[in-house]
Amino acid sequence: MVRKNNAPSPTPAELILTRVFNAPCSLVFACWTDNRHLQHWSAPHGFAMPHAEGKAETGGHYRVCMQKPDGTQIWLHGVYQEVVPNKKLVMTHVWEQEDGSPGEETLVTVLFEDLGGKTRMTMLQTGFESAASRDGHGEGWGECFERLEVLLSKLSNMGIKS
Repeated sequence: MVRKNNAPSPTPAELILTRVFNAPCSLVFACWTDNRHLQHWSAPHGFAMPHAEGKAETGGHYRVCMQKPDGTQIWLHGVYQEVVPNKKLVMTHVWEQEDGSPGEETLVTVLFEDLGGKTRMTMLQTGFESAASRDGHGEGWGECFERLEVLLSKLSNMGIKS
């Protein structure tokens, strides 16, 4: 069971989402940092993630592609600014324009709290250019986290812990 907290964010530039997952921190963290897991959850419902590359280490880069149901590809990239295994991730989140130039850049901070076999995950995303952008990201992340819950359940049932 996932508990959701989607309280209104205090400013248009800030999004805060909290979930409690029925999985250990090591597995939730691995789903954020292992490209094999990331491809199964880090896109909204109906989207695929045909490409995910990067290394989750401080200073490491990542680049991913989300594909809409109609085949349109949306690319984003970023840099890991802080990586504390099973505790914290801080990374930039930059949408790429159709011509490959960088679009809106935000900062994503994810905190992982061990609740004795469960994990409280708090995600803070800052730097939005508008409330509409923040709200759109909130909807997208909400769907991603629903997919993450399904993946965590499947991995846990297979006995995978990280």
